[in-house]
Amino acid sequence: MSDSPNFPASLTVNPRLDRWIKFEDDRTVRIASGKVEIGQGIVTALAQIAAEELDVPLARISLLSGSTEHGPDERYTSSSLSIMVSGASIRLVCAEVRALLTEQAALRLNCAPEDLDITEGAFVKDGGTTGLDYWDVAPALDFSQAPTGAAAPKSPADYNVVGQDIPRADLPGKVTGAAETYLHDIQPDGALHARALRQPGPRAILDALDEDAVRHASGDPDLRIVRRANFVAFVSTDERKAEAAATYAEANAEWTGLRDYRGREQEGAWLVDRPAELRTFGAPAVDLGDAADVVTATYTRPYIAHASMGPSAAVAHYDGETMTIWSHGQGMHPLRRNVAEMLDLDPDKLVCHHRHGPGCYGHNGADDAAADAAIVALGLPGETIRLQWRREEEFAYEPVSPAMSVTVRVAVDADDNPADWTQEIWSATHVQRPGSGSGYLLASEALENPPPPVEVTDPPLESGGGGTRNAVPLYRIPAHRIEHHLVTEGPVRTSALRGLGAPTNVFAMEGMMDELAARAGKDPLEYRLALLDDPRARAVLTRTAEMAGWKDRGTGGEGKGLGIAFARYKNMAAYSAVAVAVTVAEDVRLDHVWSASDAGLVINPDGARNQLEGGIVQAASFALKEAVKIEGDGIASRDWESYPILRFSEVPPVDVDLIGSPDNPSLGMGECTVGPTCAAIGNAVAHALGRRIYDMPLNRERIMSTLLAS
Repeated sequence: MSDSPNFPASLTVNPRLDRWIKFEDDRTVRIASGKVEIGQGIVTALAQIAAEELDVPLARISLLSGSTEHGPDERYTSSSLSIMVSGASIRLVCAEVRALLTEQAALRLNCAPEDLDITEGAFVKDGGTTGLDYWDVAPALDFSQAPTGAAAPKSPADYNVVGQDIPRADLPGKVTGAAETYLHDIQPDGALHARALRQPGPRAILDALDEDAVRHASGDPDLRIVRRANFVAFVSTDERKAEAAATYAEANAEWTGLRDYRGREQEGAWLVDRPAELRTFGAPAVDLGDAADVVTATYTRPYIAHASMGPSAAVAHYDGETMTIWSHGQGMHPLRRNVAEMLDLDPDKLVCHHRHGPGCYGHNGADDAAADAAIVALGLPGETIRLQWRREEEFAYEPVSPAMSVTVRVAVDADDNPADWTQEIWSATHVQRPGSGSGYLLASEALENPPPPVEVTDPPLESGGGGTRNAVPLYRIPAHRIEHHLVTEGPVRTSALRGLGAPTNVFAMEGMMDELAARAGKDPLEYRLALLDDPRARAVLTRTAEMAGWKDRGTGGEGKGLGIAFARYKNMAAYSAVAVAVTVAEDVRLDHVWSASDAGLVINPDGARNQLEGGIVQAASFALKEAVKIEGDGIASRDWESYPILRFSEVPPVDVDLIGSPDNPSLGMGECTVGPTCAAIGNAVAHALGRRIYDMPLNRERIMSTLLAS
């Protein structure tokens, strides 16, 4: 197979058909993907793509997701790439396999391949059965070969399965609580329960721990303690006793080398002027002169937690030769490499399997919990170890989404339109996934010979960016640039969370667009449309405004507001606009949310609408509620009281519309509504109050502070 750019990245690095497809003896087809189910419905959507290209009933497609034994290495499930990359790879593989099987059947039937049709995996000639199907001819083919890309996939006009509302395959077990649907419910016979004593900081040294006192506090005289340097785990046949041991140890262990934070480090404004690497993109800086009319505003966001509803967990077993790990992380092949490197194991002797877990849309504690379980399993060969983090542990030690400060400076022309736009960003790295060259497994810091400090990097702009994500305006602006201060020293570990830097950049950019419209005395919607040339961008804005009744929008300033915002995720994925109606008193109440999105060909519209709605609700929680508190030796917000999220009772009616054409390629949409929702809420609150709040979350404290300062 050539390195043709027509092949998706996943197919280029996994160039064997048999890594993707297998015809089983029970006359089903196993499709494998390295992408995993984290609540986005990907298992169902990828199966739909395969069923469509193969002309096989969906019920006869089984989707193997996240297995290092049999599936392709597609790194992490991230960046809204599952359909765009894995789906595109599966489409090409299935189209090619269908062509190869048809050629083989034609040879047996002494006819031309074009003489054959396929119905439910069976070959049909002249409207009659031939007695052959895929499973009859598949054994004659060598699927270890590389795809050529010569077979053309179906035209969307011929689709029967793709584009249909199909119930998600993963939901029944999750809704009914079926046995072992979630990793947390896996209880192998004889499994031991483990809890860890976390190192409070990267340089903390465990000076003293009274193990006898820990055993006494646990109530288990047979409690096993696995210790390596500053890593300690407590293992029991009784889960509650393992938990009691960890709780007691955390309160009574003696450490040196602790950090001491005072709280100011938690705000985005604290980042400005911190040690940073300056990276500049776009047009060269221009001298606007004293006469230039420049509008400047700074928008911030604090650190945000993944706040997964269940804490991270893993199961591990080491038989003296092979380590097997079950994890709810977002990449099983990277997990295998990373754990093998940390524990000096042969990667070929380490197997990782994905299981469902609490959703996170980013890099939470799942990989770290898997590493913890592997350390304990290595110390107790032959035992199956089920390790789970405690709630306080999840909040305190998972990598959080970086705080950000974004200053927007816009020079406006004589027509009050932006002529020059600078987006200046201060942010720590948004990706420190293990094995990426800039990340590590948490426990590695506590083991012997901890790794050196990682080199701080951030995803490049051409692949979507991290702190710079969605910092390039799609509006018609003659000159624009990004000044990205990549902060190299932060108070806590940071990594990926849904949207990376996009929610903050869109919050800033779309907030400024409203401010420019107000300055020009123009309607915010009309102001945007006048500066947008992309017809798909204009379409989602126009449709969203229609859904929200924008033409009846009042003047605002009396506690009722309606705001709108738009973005194309990463400037290369789905288009989305969001409008939000709010009532603002001491708090912000969301009255209604409307959104139109264009993701091109949508595989499963029902699943897609779920993604859009979920992104809106999570973004509303970001915008109104969420903020990590940093104090003492690290993160101090370690429960749901100190880290509030949006409650079910606060979720408003949400209406979403999909307006893309199936003739356009599928675009990633898992994160496309997040940025526009944050920005639309900010604009709606400004409309309601008659003054803008520049710092998320837009909570009671910030509202009262803004009103009192007016």
